[in-house]
Amino acid sequence: MNEAMTAHKKAQAQAVPKKAAKTLQVLTEHVIEVISDSGEGAQRCGQALGGLAAKMGNGVWTVEIIPAEIRPPARSVAGASGNRIRIGSKRVTNCGDEADLVVAFNEQVLLGRVRARELKAGCIILLEDMWRTNADPEIVEAYIETHDELIAAGFAVLEVPMERESRTIVSDPRKGKNMFALGVLASIYSLDLEMAREQIAVTFGKKAKSVIDVNIRLLNAGHAWAEANLDFKYSIPAERPTEPQIVLNGNTSLALGVLASGMEICAMYPITPATSASHYLSDVFEKVGGIVHQAEDEIAACAFAIGSSYAGKCTVTITSGPGYSLKQEAIGLAVMGEIPLVVVNVQRGGPSTGQPTKGEQADLLTTVYGSHGDAPKVVMAVSTIEECFYSMITARKIAETFNMVVVVLSDAHLASSQQPFTRPQFSEDWMAPPIDQSPVPAGMKPYDWDEETGLARRFIPGQPGGMHTLTGLAHDSNSKVAYDADTNEKTLRLRSLKLAALQKTLTAPPVFGGPEGDLLVVGWGSTRGTIEEVVAGLRAEGKKVSSLHLTFLQPMASGIKEIMQKFKKVMTVENNWSDKSEDKLIDEDNRRYAALAMMLRARYLVDVDCWSEAQGRAIKPGVVRQALLKKLQN
Repeated sequence: MNEAMTAHKKAQAQAVPKKAAKTLQVLTEHVIEVISDSGEGAQRCGQALGGLAAKMGNGVWTVEIIPAEIRPPARSVAGASGNRIRIGSKRVTNCGDEADLVVAFNEQVLLGRVRARELKAGCIILLEDMWRTNADPEIVEAYIETHDELIAAGFAVLEVPMERESRTIVSDPRKGKNMFALGVLASIYSLDLEMAREQIAVTFGKKAKSVIDVNIRLLNAGHAWAEANLDFKYSIPAERPTEPQIVLNGNTSLALGVLASGMEICAMYPITPATSASHYLSDVFEKVGGIVHQAEDEIAACAFAIGSSYAGKCTVTITSGPGYSLKQEAIGLAVMGEIPLVVVNVQRGGPSTGQPTKGEQADLLTTVYGSHGDAPKVVMAVSTIEECFYSMITARKIAETFNMVVVVLSDAHLASSQQPFTRPQFSEDWMAPPIDQSPVPAGMKPYDWDEETGLARRFIPGQPGGMHTLTGLAHDSNSKVAYDADTNEKTLRLRSLKLAALQKTLTAPPVFGGPEGDLLVVGWGSTRGTIEEVVAGLRAEGKKVSSLHLTFLQPMASGIKEIMQKFKKVMTVENNWSDKSEDKLIDEDNRRYAALAMMLRARYLVDVDCWSEAQGRAIKPGVVRQALLKKLQN
């Protein structure tokens, strides 16, 4: 018995690795990627890491890494699925440049990220080592070849037995090693282990307690392995926020904004990357009296939304680029009938099916100008996760005040990115007042337009004295079909005056940096964090660079031209296509400019240059910095 006990203790001692001597390095920020095949939980691991860091007070920005195919083949170079997490001591507004540390569940998805130039020189790679002993000799050969190439290229590759260690806790490590990896990362970045356990409880909140317990055991195992085997450790100090924070991605923030705005109906048809916003609403909307209607297609969804708004319920329809194209004719009906409607377009790469999982600022010109005939719409663009929330409140107010269509442009970069921001405190001012259903005064017409503003009272079906026939045809103030030239032009003018009336209420956005200088960078949408980070850095170096970020793109506020005229050079930075001046075929007569640059040049007759990128990923600060320095030198 004593011999058996001694042997058991000896085996236990051999099984526990010796604790590695740690070198702690204090950082201001780090960029981490967790990548795997689809379905292995790397995205969940990254989201949990971001949530944990945010709870500890760090600035955080996470963005999903999504393959082009829904379920690409396992171990494919183009099949990386996961998350990029940028953690900083201060507020973080974008995904940063190349990664400092990567956790990879196989070497092939890692190879894809290397080829896409997403890893910093000397990047630390924690690589699953199970492939070295795989039963398939071709897999073993591919693993060893890639491993050796990465080391030769200067990467710090550390092999980690994630599969083997996780198998001691779960029978299928594909459903567990992500939490083992979270434990490893919690150790590396000196994150509070108890808070990590709480984060797992939140992450798996809808699962059984047994599932949560198993994932906590995996977390503990990963943390213990890293503490025992890794000789480096980082700390990213942070001050805890003084106000309560929430951590959301852009689509969830939009959905919560719909609830906060008081809108009660969302009509949609599933489309990437917008679908998760309506999925979240489907989970919670009924609890507050709302309805999510999934139509048979995008056209039906828009028609349902218009009918609901006509009946008195201001409605939102959520889509992406191809869906917005299908909605165009129905949107024209809402413009002609002067029916309030909020449309959210979470943009993606195009044309046609394009890049369903990749972001791009692709639809600005389509949104502003895309229509047969003149169909004035209000167009807004959100630039932060927080703005996604508040934009819904603003959009509803404008839609119902002016009886107009309001389009809110987001994109795939914001849709899946997470960031902490101050928890909103509900205000009664967010809600629209009750609809006026009192009898319509005698003699009032369905379109009794104010000749100076184009505004008219909104008639609700069933309202005493308000009976009329709604038509999508050209019509007069009584809603009677009218084809004569004078009536047609009059109604076009009055609908256009609504934009002018709204424009009079807008003020120019503040300039980030000095009010004058050598270069003004103008942006819109999700590029804001990147632009302002680069501008702040250049200004710290003494460069006279400022930026201006536009929320309202139709109408644009007064004062923008005057701001631009105070700078020697003006250029836009955008995530869409523009011709490159270095191409031999391109000259001043045939160059196509990026979307906002084109609009600014046409509206203000100012020489606005542009720099843009359309690579299906968020623009990195480093490339923007180089573009601005080049513009300053020319």
